[in-house]
Amino acid sequence: MKMPRATWGRLSGVLAALAAAVALFIWRGPDWNLVVDAFRFVAWGWVIVAILLNLLSVLARAGAWHTVIEQAMPPPRPRFRTVFSAFGVGLFANAVLPGRIGELARVAVLTRHQPQQRRGDAWATLVGTVFAHRVFDLFPMVLLIVYVLLTAKIPHWALTSLTIAIVVAFGLFAFALASARRHNRSMLEEAGRVRRLVTMARYGLGVLHEPVAAVTAGVLQCLGWLCQLFAVWAAMRAFDIHEPLPAAGLVLVLMNVAMLFPLWPGNVGLVQAAVAFPLVSYGVPYAKGFAFGIGLQAIEMSVGVGIGFIFLAREGLSYAMLRHMPGAEQAEVRREQGSDEEPAEEERRARARVAR
Repeated sequence: MKMPRATWGRLSGVLAALAAAVALFIWRGPDWNLVVDAFRFVAWGWVIVAILLNLLSVLARAGAWHTVIEQAMPPPRPRFRTVFSAFGVGLFANAVLPGRIGELARVAVLTRHQPQQRRGDAWATLVGTVFAHRVFDLFPMVLLIVYVLLTAKIPHWALTSLTIAIVVAFGLFAFALASARRHNRSMLEEAGRVRRLVTMARYGLGVLHEPVAAVTAGVLQCLGWLCQLFAVWAAMRAFDIHEPLPAAGLVLVLMNVAMLFPLWPGNVGLVQAAVAFPLVSYGVPYAKGFAFGIGLQAIEMSVGVGIGFIFLAREGLSYAMLRHMPGAEQAEVRREQGSDEEPAEEERRARARVAR
C-alpha cells in the first residue's frame, strides 16, 4: 500500500527531529557517569514538595481557563470539575504526544459534554478560550522575564531569547485584544461556515472585555506560575543545588522557551540542555545540571501524566483515541446536518475507528 505524501512529510519531520536530538547528545552530551551519580543523592522530601507545588499550579491554571470559558460560552457552561478533567487530559496528551495535541484534546473533551446541537459552535469557541488562556500566560511570563533580567546571572546567549520572548508576548496580546468579541448572536445568522467558525473562536477571547473576569484569570495564571517557580526551586534543593530564587526563575524561563516548539514528545534532551547551560554560570557542573533537568521534567510530567491518566479513564477514553478525537470541521458538519446521534453512539463509532 502506497503511503500518502502527507504521511511521508510528517515521518520525515519526525526523523529529522530525532536526528537533531541525537546530534545534540553527541555534541553537547554530559558525562553520563556523573549524571547517574547525581541521582544517588536526591533528597526525596524536596521532590514531594516540588510535586505538590506543581499540582497547585495545575489547579490554578485550570481555574483560569474555567474563568475564561464562563465569559465565552452561554449556559449551560461546563463545571470546574469537567474543565479540570479536560485540562488534565490535555496535559497528558502534551506529555506523551508530539506537537500541541493536548490543546485540541482538552477542547475535544469539553465538546463531548456539550449538547449535540451546540457542538460545532462550542468547538470553535473553546479553541478561542484555549488561545485566550495562553494569552494570560503572557503576564506572568513577562513579569518573570523582567525579574530574571534584574536579578539573575544571565548568559549572553540567553539575552536574545528573552528579548524575543518579550516582543512576541506583547504582539500576541495586542492581536488577542484586537480579535476579541462579545456575544452577539445576530451576527452569525448570515455568516458562512468558515466565517462562523472564526467568529465563534473570537468569542473565546471575550473575557478580555470583562475586567473582573480578566483580572481573576490573570491572577490565577500568575499564581500558577508562582507555584511552578517555587517547584523549580524545590527541585533544585532536591538535587543539592543551593542557588537563589533568581536562578530558579532563569531555569523556568529557558525551559519554557525550549518547549515552545515541541519537536518530539517532551523535547527530552533539548529541555535538559536548556536547564543545564544557564546553571553553569552559577558554578553548577553541566552533568549535574543535566541530571537536574531530567529530574525536573520527570517531576512535571509525573503530575501531568498522573492527573491526565486518571481523567482519561474518567472520560472513558484511551491513549489511542487522543489521535482520533473529532476536529472542528467534523463538529461543524454534524451541527449543520442537525445530527441527533447520541453521544454514546458517537463514542462507540470512535472506538471502532481506533480498533481498525
